[in-house]
Amino acid sequence: MTADYRDGRRARKRAPRRAATLWDPSVRHLSALERLRAQEAVRDPALLPLRYARMASSPWTYLRGAAAVMAADLAAAPHSGLTVQMCGDAHILNFGLWASPERQLLFDARDFDETLPGPFEWDLKRLATSIYVLADSEQLGGTCAEEAATAAVDTYRTAMRRYAEMGELDVWYDRITSDVPLRGLTSEFAEAAFRAIEKQSRKRTHHGVARQLVSEEGGRRHISLDPMKRIDEGLSLEQRVRAYEQVYDTYLASVSPHLRRLVHRFKRVDSVRQIVGVGSVGMRVWLHLLEGDSGRQPVFSQAKQATASVYEEFLGPSEFVNHGERVIVGQRLMQSASDIFLGHMRVDGYDYYVRQYRDMKIIPSGRQIAGYLPQFAAACGHALAKSHARSGEPAAIAGYLGKGNAFRAGILRYARDYAGQTHADHADLLTAIADNEVTAAERAW
Repeated sequence: MTADYRDGRRARKRAPRRAATLWDPSVRHLSALERLRAQEAVRDPALLPLRYARMASSPWTYLRGAAAVMAADLAAAPHSGLTVQMCGDAHILNFGLWASPERQLLFDARDFDETLPGPFEWDLKRLATSIYVLADSEQLGGTCAEEAATAAVDTYRTAMRRYAEMGELDVWYDRITSDVPLRGLTSEFAEAAFRAIEKQSRKRTHHGVARQLVSEEGGRRHISLDPMKRIDEGLSLEQRVRAYEQVYDTYLASVSPHLRRLVHRFKRVDSVRQIVGVGSVGMRVWLHLLEGDSGRQPVFSQAKQATASVYEEFLGPSEFVNHGERVIVGQRLMQSASDIFLGHMRVDGYDYYVRQYRDMKIIPSGRQIAGYLPQFAAACGHALAKSHARSGEPAAIAGYLGKGNAFRAGILRYARDYAGQTHADHADLLTAIADNEVTAAERAW
């Protein structure tokens, strides 16, 4: 047994695999609602009613928006001390497909707003919890939820043991192709899923998105997106030019010198304000339409506000001064291949990260994966293990996991209990809205 494996076994004393996974609501120092309200200061006040309306729609949407609540709850229990680059919000729909720079569709984690170095098991607890909550939301039954959560944890363990026996470069270069989430399905079901993936990937190319979102009026192209708010609304021409130059220059400073030549070949055509996701509602997000000098290459660039990770309160501040940089460094650490346009900037006191918008990105819905939830969950466990092996010590993690069922039993018990806590917290939010303690509205403006 190597030293790394022994390190993992010693970590069991810090956090016994069964006892460390117990959920005890009495450890909370603040209520779930107080945790959510504490985040309001960094979000756009105009969007807060929409954020709460979306979170109130179901326990599933509540879980997606309550990463800060779960972060505090995870931090209240002993942890292994085996550090990886955490996704930070590894719920099951934060995994999906997108294209590598070579245009190959890969399966990987896809959301890194909360990424931070931290204990590997925190990501697994959130993944397993999300499976139970999603299965209930889709009315799939407890047996399906149990099978899917078991598949996620077991596949993570199997993959981590494999990574522990691989060389560093082999781990770094490993990729999960688009067929992996569909393995184990009947041929008829798999073929239908493949066709759906192929169709979505064609729609989400640069040209496909342009056909959906771009219209022309008076010889000028603009983004047709609803709901939206124009970035230059109410500003003079001089102010618009100065604001865009600030964005452009600070972004360019964050990308590699060889990429600047490519970026310089694009000019901004239009910009709109976006409302995205559930957990991100309230963050300032802008969508830019760019056009290449050739006139044949429309590209959408998205700039999304980044704030401190919800885990920094418990694990310490990020090493990066700009939270946009924290996000993109975490993404590059966790993904086998990342968007070449990733960058960061700071504008008017707000941190942002920049990425391509819908570059063959396929984000599943609960309804889409309901028919093969265990297979999809297994692929998520595999992807998470790959990401953790890239940034952590796979042999130590494998040593902690062991060959028996103690770790799996503990994670699943925690996930079941915390899924129940999520339902209770969601009910508390509904009560707060009914009592006018929290304002919720379906439209932001």
